[in-house]
Amino acid sequence: MSNRQNGSPRRVVVTGMGMITPLGQSVAESWEAIKAGKSGIGRITRFDPSNFAVQIAAEVKDWDPAQHMNVKEARRRDRYQQFAFAAGMQAYHHSGMEITDANRHRTGVVIGSAVGGVDSYYVEAQKMFETGDPRRITPFGIPMLMVNGGSGIVGIEIGAMGSSYTPISACATGGDCIGHAFDLIRMGRLDQALAGGGEAPIFPIGIAAFDRTGACSHMNDDPHGASRPFSRDRQGLVFSEGAGALALEELEHAKRRGAQIYGEIAGYGSTSDGFHITAPHPEGLGAVLSIRQALDDAKLNPTDISYINAHGTATSLNDAMETKAVKHVFGDHAYHVPMSSTKSMTGHAMGATAAFEAIFSLLAIRDQVAPPTINLSEHDPECDLDYVPNTARDMPIQAVMSNSFGFGGHNVSLVFKAFH
Repeated sequence: MSNRQNGSPRRVVVTGMGMITPLGQSVAESWEAIKAGKSGIGRITRFDPSNFAVQIAAEVKDWDPAQHMNVKEARRRDRYQQFAFAAGMQAYHHSGMEITDANRHRTGVVIGSAVGGVDSYYVEAQKMFETGDPRRITPFGIPMLMVNGGSGIVGIEIGAMGSSYTPISACATGGDCIGHAFDLIRMGRLDQALAGGGEAPIFPIGIAAFDRTGACSHMNDDPHGASRPFSRDRQGLVFSEGAGALALEELEHAKRRGAQIYGEIAGYGSTSDGFHITAPHPEGLGAVLSIRQALDDAKLNPTDISYINAHGTATSLNDAMETKAVKHVFGDHAYHVPMSSTKSMTGHAMGATAAFEAIFSLLAIRDQVAPPTINLSEHDPECDLDYVPNTARDMPIQAVMSNSFGFGGHNVSLVFKAFH
């Protein structure tokens, strides 16, 4: 099938959304908490963190996988796969997407994770080391570990036979998954897809190892205030978990079946820093390239962007770098386009974060409101833009850029537009 229709490129729209976050187990619940400036961060309950320097995280509350999948199946899946399945199926049902024998080969699933089933690996490794008995290992250990497990189980459930895979780019993974699905549809390889990311990194080694990088907040006595992007007194990121997924369709395909359209994906940029395994380029050169790529792809100027959903991790290096990159591309307009970090409320869910933020970007357009950056009372001098401090802002929003950056120097920018 051609990637052009009547001389124009195939357009890709969003017809469904699903999410499991520390703020709620649905899109509506999570979004209402975001607009209200609520934090999902608290003391870690999944294990006893008393001996850890980091004792806080943004956990999914009251998680019962049996509400989202067969109980027997849930026992065979890592926690991140359970989240990914739930979010993917929410998006699928929300969209009313139809899978038939005629179109299943043109239906894809691109749902990723930065680290996969490491929680299950940790549990199984403990059994091996404590007992020395290899027969104690579950026969489902490998499927639980698989980073592509989220895509696999969602694709199996809906019967999709098109492209199903998992690009991995650390904390930019969810953005690359959405971008890849966008490309597959507009190239004519697929007509519809589920795309996003899931993550469950809150387990002892995950917390301890990441803290050894020096990137984590230690504000254990103030969990709700612990994620402080762009703030002078920020200490670092707060781990999070959950999943987000979008149902994407080629425009004419969506229109033929009368689908409700929530927005359009207009641009995708994906680059690398070529600089350092954990630190971003100090001048944000890779981020500058991804932002420019996404704008060029969307055929938009910087002045066309109404709001930016920032990567905004609350680490000293990232926040200053992203601010520089936005100023480099947007020039004077950078001071007139609101840019906020919803990680101040959700925490940092690694491979799932960009999927969270893609959904928040679309809902910002729908509701004409820019989400806040909470816990921001005094800006870092290097972070001097409008970060929508503390309170959501009603404003006209027609186009949103969402940025995601990851270890390894990965940079992703997505542009979403109101559908007309």
